[in-house]
Amino acid sequence: MTTIDRPSGFTSDRGRARFLAAYDRAFTALWPVPVSAEDVPTSLGVVRAYRAGPSGPDPVVLLSGAGGNALGWYRHVAALSAHRPVLAVDPLGEPGRSVPSQALADGVTAARWLDEVLAAVGAERAHLVGSSYGGWIALEHERHLSGRVSAVTLVDPAGLADLSGRFYRWVILGGLSVLLPRPLRHRAARALVNGTLTEDELMRLGLAARSFRRRLPAPPVWTDPDLAAITTPVQLLLGARSALHDSTAVARRIATVAPSWRTEVVPATGHALPLEAPGLVVARVLAFHPTRAGDDLPDELTCS
Repeated sequence: MTTIDRPSGFTSDRGRARFLAAYDRAFTALWPVPVSAEDVPTSLGVVRAYRAGPSGPDPVVLLSGAGGNALGWYRHVAALSAHRPVLAVDPLGEPGRSVPSQALADGVTAARWLDEVLAAVGAERAHLVGSSYGGWIALEHERHLSGRVSAVTLVDPAGLADLSGRFYRWVILGGLSVLLPRPLRHRAARALVNGTLTEDELMRLGLAARSFRRRLPAPPVWTDPDLAAITTPVQLLLGARSALHDSTAVARRIATVAPSWRTEVVPATGHALPLEAPGLVVARVLAFHPTRAGDDLPDELTCS
């Protein structure tokens, strides 16, 4: 296992300034609702968090995947915040406005910064919603520091199966496709089943992060006892065509080792499930909240 001895960061002040300018432009262009931005100090760095919707101790906490930040949830936040308090964060160690001060070496440290953010914002019954790497962080929190969370939604998360050559090819081809002209990039999105490639503003932001060096632990695969020991209610949304894992096999595994989880394989979606089916993700999140009565919601909401 690779030892991580320093935090993620930009290779130059100029590169960081270029990225932050692009970040602010993207936020202005994409974010659909009023928010309150705050920088939350933790023992591992300062975390940028955005509050939207009503106040309360039971926020929906949005955690993006690798290379992402709060902007990855721009299609979801309006519909979510119409019903619930929402806290969208720029995860420590990813390109965004959060600034890590120490190396994040393992799942325990990832759980710690998240728990300190939850404590700082007064969360008592949070609903963690994590996509990909953010899903791994969410479940690591429940493994090590549960107590402030009432529900977890994992959206095609890392950590449920070994990574295959297929996934690495998908990542490499996706990275190359970012450089294509827009029409070809959108065509590549269909071929690769990667809806992120159709997000023009997010693609520009990704290009602006070229000088960012991500230093975070690779998620190990959770063992069956790891998963069986989780006591927090969990729902699992899997992209049927995900390159991250064989979703059918993952669903079978969960049915055996964690039968209390609500598991759904979403047809015609890939690993970029949050951006490919945002209305479905929002509807599932709002309907899955064990501490309050379910809202009368359609199977899928409209998210622009």
